[in-house]
Amino acid sequence: MSAFVYKAVDKQGRPARGALDAANEVDLELRLRRMGLDLITYRVQDKGAFRGSRGRVSRVDLITFCIDVEQISRAGIPLIDGLRDLRDGMENPRFREILTTVIEDMEGGKVLSQCLAAHPEVFSPVFVSLVRAGELAGTLPEVFENLSASLRWQDELASMTKRLMIYPSLVLLVVSAVVLFLLMWLVPQITQLIKTMRVEIPIQTRMLTFFSDGLRTWWPLIFGLPVVLAAALAWWVRQSEKARYLWDYAKLRIPLTGPILQKIILARFTSFFAMMYRSGITVLDALRNSEEIVGNRVVADGLRRATQQITAGDSLAEAFQNIGIFPALVVRMLRLGEATGALDTALMNVNYFYGRDVRESVDKAMKFIEPALTMALGLVLAFILWAVLAPVYDILGKLKV
Repeated sequence: MSAFVYKAVDKQGRPARGALDAANEVDLELRLRRMGLDLITYRVQDKGAFRGSRGRVSRVDLITFCIDVEQISRAGIPLIDGLRDLRDGMENPRFREILTTVIEDMEGGKVLSQCLAAHPEVFSPVFVSLVRAGELAGTLPEVFENLSASLRWQDELASMTKRLMIYPSLVLLVVSAVVLFLLMWLVPQITQLIKTMRVEIPIQTRMLTFFSDGLRTWWPLIFGLPVVLAAALAWWVRQSEKARYLWDYAKLRIPLTGPILQKIILARFTSFFAMMYRSGITVLDALRNSEEIVGNRVVADGLRRATQQITAGDSLAEAFQNIGIFPALVVRMLRLGEATGALDTALMNVNYFYGRDVRESVDKAMKFIEPALTMALGLVLAFILWAVLAPVYDILGKLKV
């Protein structure tokens, strides 16, 4: 297969540009015709550059895809015809190319899960496993309904995480810029004025002058050292598996944000685990697949140990209790689900428990961070103004009018 950059027109005569894999010019023209496009010109492009330039598929695109496939399956429309309609209306060119390949593979005799598995950069192994289980059990609409709900939940989690981090970051950025301006420009000016007046400098002003002089003298080191350390840490994390494990462990131990991150990871895990179990995937296979989606090596290692314990004969509740990352309430709910034979209901209750807990934790963190950050930064600014204005008032008080 070669990489082609093409220029084409659609049925309404509107121009379209993009990139596509094809065996040759004839194959390229056939693929574009299936997409409702007529080829005008093309050129062969380097494969590496091509892959880096053809965009990405967002989570919103996947959510829309799952909802559409669920509706197609429930309506009784042949899946391949429904996918053709989806492809023709797809706005994302990268996703349109993937659906074109999926349709061609299905026309060649493959089932949907096999076609999706050929695109791991878009459809994760968990996604493909759930679709395969739905095909075997005849519950494809329910699987895509659960997938869309789970992806929407992930999108909501990402939104809550951004909301938690954006406000403190903006406040820190603005106030840091103000403090740097005061220390680099205003404080030296006031200090020079005080020295010319030959008055006694208060202790707080001497402290502020010391910080200002140090910042002006050593600013390359003060600003450059954190950048160098961050770059060195990033390089170490990329090169060493142990460093990646320690970094993931540290993220879970950061005050305030660490517990919330752990709850977000466990909420994602329980959502997918419940969905996989309900789709007919065994507990052991669901746990193995979950190691790839938690996004944290410490939690993944705990799930790996839980899988080994279950293989050795322990129950799910005992294994989760032994790895020490689940609260006692969750373990009791799992134990009750195993005892009553309603493990799927217990897993959905666990998912609800974590979903509610994450929302409450984010709301509490926002309520705590905003006043705490405002108070801390206000105290810094108040100290600077006090150290600057106190000697000025002393000078004004000694002037004879």
